Amino acid sequence: MKNVLSIQSHVVFGYAGNKSATFPMQLSGIDVWALNTVQFSNHTQYGKWTGMVVPKEQIGEIVRGIDEIGELANCDAVVSGYIGSAEQVAEISKAAQKVKSLNPKALYLCDPVMGSAEKGCVVADGVREGLIEISLPQADIITPNLLELRELSGLTVENIDQAIVAVKDLLNKGPKIVLVKHLGSAGRDNDKFEMLMATAQGVWSLTRPLYPFAKQPVGVGDLTAGLFLANLLNGKSELEAFELMGNAVNDVMKITYDLNSYELQLIEARHAIMNPTSQYKAEKIA
Repeated sequence: MKNVLSIQSHVVFGYAGNKSATFPMQLSGIDVWALNTVQFSNHTQYGKWTGMVVPKEQIGEIVRGIDEIGELANCDAVVSGYIGSAEQVAEISKAAQKVKSLNPKALYLCDPVMGSAEKGCVVADGVREGLIEISLPQADIITPNLLELRELSGLTVENIDQAIVAVKDLLNKGPKIVLVKHLGSAGRDNDKFEMLMATAQGVWSLTRPLYPFAKQPVGVGDLTAGLFLANLLNGKSELEAFELMGNAVNDVMKITYDLNSYELQLIEARHAIMNPTSQYKAEKIA
């Protein structure tokens, strides 16, 4: 069994951050060690929420505690998502470095959560800079959306050709895999949901239906990153991991849409997560 230290947000109601990533990874046979950066009543897109940001010291303390019982060396990957404060960036970086020092084969997937192209960059002061200066060079895998691709690369990304240039730029800054969770308006067909995956071997696109939700569910990116990492840890090739994740996420979105839900219906979709029925294929475009 593979083990993942997942350092992300937590919501008590609904699905985002660790609540969106942990259960699907567990369904994939991964043991998830969830470490929360914030604990909120619900995700912030409701417009109101309660809760608090976890003090940065707790991240280091929890990691130290796992190490002191001799289990940190058994960690196969670290994934980081929503970060509540600039100070947490350095603590997460230290955690990933510690895991890699104990297990050189361990992966670090950074989901550089900043916001969206529609809402802009909405993270706490200093988080954006920390992700660019600290997390990006350290990550083995980075999973930006369109806004985050623009912020991390510093490039204009308004179409597919510019997106290809930007993902190649990120590959030159450290990561071995760049997975763009949603190209949005830079995609080739605004009526489809398009993702990109870039490695040293090329760039692939995967498109699936774009479901016309009245309000788009939150937590899809966390689900995407978690399932992609789980697939890799389960021995899938990069392309297989990309396609399998894309099909599982599509099934989740269809079930969520059919149930007219604002929250991802992960429990209802549990069988589809383990055995997706969708069969969309990735296309090599560069």
